[in-house]
Amino acid sequence: MKRSTGLGRRKFLTGTTAGLGGAALLSGGGNAFAVTAKPGPRAADPSIGPVTVTPADQQYQDSVRALNARYVARPDSVHFVDAPEQIPAIVERAVREGKRLSIRSGGHCLEDFVYNADVRAVIDVSHMNGVYYDPARRAIAVESGATLLDLYETLYQAWGITVPGGICYSVGVGGHVSGGGWGMLARRDGLVVDHLYAVEVVVVDASGRARTVLATREKDDPHRELWWAHTGGGGGNFGVVTRYFFRSPDAVGADPRTLLPKPPAEVLLSAVSWPWAGLSGDGFARLAQNYASWHVAHGAADSPQRFLTSFLILNHQANGQIGLVTQVDAAAPGAQRMLKEYLAYMGRGIRIGRGALTRQMGDIGPMPQFSAARRLPWLQATRFVGTTNPLLNDPTLRAEYKSAYMRAEFPRAHLDAMHKHLTRTDIASPNLNIQLTPFGGAVRGVGHDATAAGHREAAFKMLWSAQWNDPADDATYVAWTRESYQEVYARTGGVPVPDGVTDGCYVNYPDADLSDPQYNTSGVPWHALYYKDAYPRLQRIKKTYDPRNVFRHRQSVELPN
Repeated sequence: MKRSTGLGRRKFLTGTTAGLGGAALLSGGGNAFAVTAKPGPRAADPSIGPVTVTPADQQYQDSVRALNARYVARPDSVHFVDAPEQIPAIVERAVREGKRLSIRSGGHCLEDFVYNADVRAVIDVSHMNGVYYDPARRAIAVESGATLLDLYETLYQAWGITVPGGICYSVGVGGHVSGGGWGMLARRDGLVVDHLYAVEVVVVDASGRARTVLATREKDDPHRELWWAHTGGGGGNFGVVTRYFFRSPDAVGADPRTLLPKPPAEVLLSAVSWPWAGLSGDGFARLAQNYASWHVAHGAADSPQRFLTSFLILNHQANGQIGLVTQVDAAAPGAQRMLKEYLAYMGRGIRIGRGALTRQMGDIGPMPQFSAARRLPWLQATRFVGTTNPLLNDPTLRAEYKSAYMRAEFPRAHLDAMHKHLTRTDIASPNLNIQLTPFGGAVRGVGHDATAAGHREAAFKMLWSAQWNDPADDATYVAWTRESYQEVYARTGGVPVPDGVTDGCYVNYPDADLSDPQYNTSGVPWHALYYKDAYPRLQRIKKTYDPRNVFRHRQSVELPN
């Protein structure tokens, strides 16, 4: 293992040189206030990085695999960095030696884009995880290796603010933000990228030289297009993201407490289920359609129901239950009534009553204590929902995923196909499901081309999730995912093409099958499913900032012809 001493860590909260172990006095908007940072190494301590791990090192086998155990690589080297300044030299060397390069932050890539046979060098930014106020830019700086729960805790405990990011606690910021970033506050506060002020990226020019570029949303910024590419253009396409800088477009002043949305002080959290036993095909269809019709009806940017977020987990019947988890901003007008009316709406036409959610469901663990809604402080609820899934700590986890955006209610053929594959008897696993998750609300308050996240008119989105543990079962579960997905979208060539009903796919749930004519017979290319009409613009940005196509994977943005 090779090690060199780098710069001190920046995991402090002030933008000064105050270390993590102490308190700093911040001045913002004329108000002085103290912030006590979390314990940790002081900034004066030497950095751990960059550290290079090779096959000769014992820790190598722990450094070459993702969360999904299906994807393991054999690179020549893995480079652990903990400061942005360490990255350009590593990139330049890989380019000079002609080595394929990939970047890891949280390790949640749902395909083999980071860990695959072609990659010879991996840059792992997971130790580069600082979150702090940058007074020069009046923004919150977030290094790309930070994970979502650490980000939420720091933002809220220090300044009482948040970004409307994802649910899972261990997702890395690096890829999550660049793909648009969706979470439980999206209907209330929009996507993460709607609050992105700037991005810092290590890019490579035509000569092979690596340089660090700061791109902002300012209209006169010569690098503004690079900022735009990172508002939904996907990770691994343009360079190595080192830091994001967050400030809402309407934020004024220099007080970090006013730069981003304040989350709800408290939320109402509900978790209920319907038993598969006694649920007919029509009952299943009615339940799924209730979810769809509610979100279609309440998708406006100013909808009073934008303070409610809910996801329906359509499990295989082997699970025994279909689950519904709902959160409402407790301070919203009529919050209790809103939740009660929503649950009543979801039960319309269902002949069996709902009960407690007592089974593991995809990324959600059992939550029987929330069968009657409970009022919780926001951060406690966020921690709980984001960490209930023991599968995320299972080193044998294997998985396959697919996605879709929906603009309208389900055609009956969609419902019948989902029911067919969720009740198959030739495959019976409690860890097969199709998850329906909310969109709309504040997401629609941003123009479709203001960011690279172009699915603004979707009412909700869907995630096919198959999880298992034995490599011998790979073909079985991958086949179930492919077959169920293709049959749901049989009318449109096996994929959810952008039209009046469906609206493509979520780039943060990458799916290599979208590029394969065996599974996508629609005539609509994979990039139109992810990016719609934004792809040519992304290609032009690619040519400007990565003309050698250094940063690439199986579905990376291609150089224009």
